Amino acid sequence: MTAKIAYGDVEVGTELPAQTFTVTRATLVQYAGASGDFNPIHWNEKFAKEVGLPDVIAHGMFTMAEAIRVVTDWVGDPAAVAEYGVRFTKPVVVPNDDQGATIEVSGKVAAKLDDNTVRVDLTATSAGQKVLGMSRAVVRLA
Repeated sequence: MTAKIAYGDVEVGTELPAQTFTVTRATLVQYAGASGDFNPIHWNEKFAKEVGLPDVIAHGMFTMAEAIRVVTDWVGDPAAVAEYGVRFTKPVVVPNDDQGATIEVSGKVAAKLDDNTVRVDLTATSAGQKVLGMSRAVVRLA
């Protein structure tokens, strides 16, 4: 696959389509199985509260992966992401109910770089709090 977005078609300030991702306890169990990360803070409410968390929390790497989907869906090619990094600022708290939690992610082209690349800055929030800081991706466009 190649990027479906052309470098010449974007400017600094171009907004990517925002997305909302739902996270339930079942999602966390599935992610734990796929990743091998069975830390009880991600599935055991009693344990999570005993260590000072408000409830079970989503895996940081899961949150990071959901956020970059805004970029990969926009560009049309996951291989177009040349760099990606975040700081974990707040956990995504996942209640034990049918709704779970949501992660709202938006992105904006923050800089046009060399070699048909752009830097995209992402904003990821859950329950009104920013859950990722310094969330940035360098993406190679067509």
